Amino acid sequence: MATTTAPVDAPAAARVRRSPLWWPAVAVTAAAAVGYTVLTRRLTGDLQYVLGALRLGGDAGYSPSEVFTHRPFFYRWFIALLDMPTAGGVVVRETVIEIEGALLVAAAAFALYTALLRRVTAREAAVTAGATGLVLVLAPRTDFLQPEWTAVVLTVLGLAAALGVTRPWPAALLAALPLGLAVMMKYSTASTAAFGILLVWAVDRGRAVRVALVAVPGALALFALSVLVGSHEWQWTEDMPRINQSALSRTGIRPGFILERSVDFLADRAVLTPVLLLLPGALVLILARARGRARRLELLTIAALIGFGALAVVVVQGNWFPYHAVQLTVVAAATWGLAVGGAKGSPPWCFGAVSLLYGALPVLYTHAPDGLRRPATVWALGLVALLAAVVDVRLRRPAPARSAALVALAGVVCLAGPVWPDSPHLVQHGKVSSTSASFLRNTERKEADADRLRARIPAGAKVLYLAFGDTTYYVDHPAQCRYPIATFLQRSRFLPDVARLKSFRENADCVDHDPAPYAILDRAWFRLAYVDPGLRARVEATYDCPPLTKGAPTVVCTRK
Repeated sequence: MATTTAPVDAPAAARVRRSPLWWPAVAVTAAAAVGYTVLTRRLTGDLQYVLGALRLGGDAGYSPSEVFTHRPFFYRWFIALLDMPTAGGVVVRETVIEIEGALLVAAAAFALYTALLRRVTAREAAVTAGATGLVLVLAPRTDFLQPEWTAVVLTVLGLAAALGVTRPWPAALLAALPLGLAVMMKYSTASTAAFGILLVWAVDRGRAVRVALVAVPGALALFALSVLVGSHEWQWTEDMPRINQSALSRTGIRPGFILERSVDFLADRAVLTPVLLLLPGALVLILARARGRARRLELLTIAALIGFGALAVVVVQGNWFPYHAVQLTVVAAATWGLAVGGAKGSPPWCFGAVSLLYGALPVLYTHAPDGLRRPATVWALGLVALLAAVVDVRLRRPAPARSAALVALAGVVCLAGPVWPDSPHLVQHGKVSSTSASFLRNTERKEADADRLRARIPAGAKVLYLAFGDTTYYVDHPAQCRYPIATFLQRSRFLPDVARLKSFRENADCVDHDPAPYAILDRAWFRLAYVDPGLRARVEATYDCPPLTKGAPTVVCTRK
């Protein structure tokens, strides 16, 4: 995602000669970080949920169009296509999917680079597209391949098409498909596509209007196609928002809570992806070289719309999951690349030094004293980055060509911050709840638990899963239902009115209408004492489950 500080419709800038020594060092460092990430990251539980549902629903005879996964039609097919060439054990299959995601990002980054070459210098295009690609491929596992992440990749492709194709209307038509698909990843991701059009506006207003005129009806047509092809798509579109107990539509607007939670959330997000701390400073560097007060005001307004719009999407959903704001971290990385790559004369040395130091922030934050692990500390670090940028604006001077490469190398280090073993996996209210290393240890434990459960079920036997998605994923026995994971049933524990939904009734019919010979019950997640009473009676009438024992909440039940 890129803007330009040159006037609208300005001619392409002159290219600069690259240093033959330093830029390869940047590329090698970036490639090493990507290779390490692809081989070690593993997939997060949300991806395991979707993959498990699609695989086991496929075993039951349902295509991705007809399997419920709490994700829309086009996203289900996207994940199914990624999974299609995989084979072997869990680690091998996940590594193949990681590689596919990295290749998709590489294609988007290259397309963006090619498009930017038409409007900015080669160095500016390379650093901007490179930072965009790296923040996506080195994303925390909580972001990688999520609908929001995928929508950003598609939006980058849409931007590249909108800005890279010579003729405006063909460019708009070509951009409409990836932007429309970005909307279809989760529907709330319509905001990401809208941000992409805003960024096109910053470069070429006429093209932005054309893209909007084509992309909006294109997205509606894609949604209509999903409803026509998927027999349950409209039903699930209506029912899915009603099983979210944290949605703003259920909790109501509480300004004090929203403000306080937003402050904490942005700090938590910045610990996971430190480049977010550099966004205000990068904006200062860009605005300092923008021509004219009107142009500065336009760029600042676009930045504010994207920032507040991204946060609004998080607030409306109400879950405060880190990946809901992934688009903001990508905008931060692209803005950083534009600020550094487009620097005239001396690169921003102070800003670059801060970028380098913040690459270590995730690990240092994990091991910091409890008194320092709080949102106020993170916000203070953001202020430091902003002041560093201000100093660079005041002290600009000529410098050798290799200096820009050194600052770009600092950016690679910063973008690689989320991938190390001691980097946080989850942060909430300033507290690190788990690290990457502890996530991998928990993954090994879950696999061992799944082996224990699988040993009690005959090979190939079908199972009713009353358990969380990762259990379904690791046990990997075929389901017998279009609802392989009982999400609607479990939600009745928190929201009694969910039992009135058609999707709940269909999911409940899986319990005692041609029931599977075995069921897996996770009493920690699917607490029978708290779900809908009628559902509880149906489960107890159909299956015999072992009594609860200490340390083993998940059990195998047999059909009566």
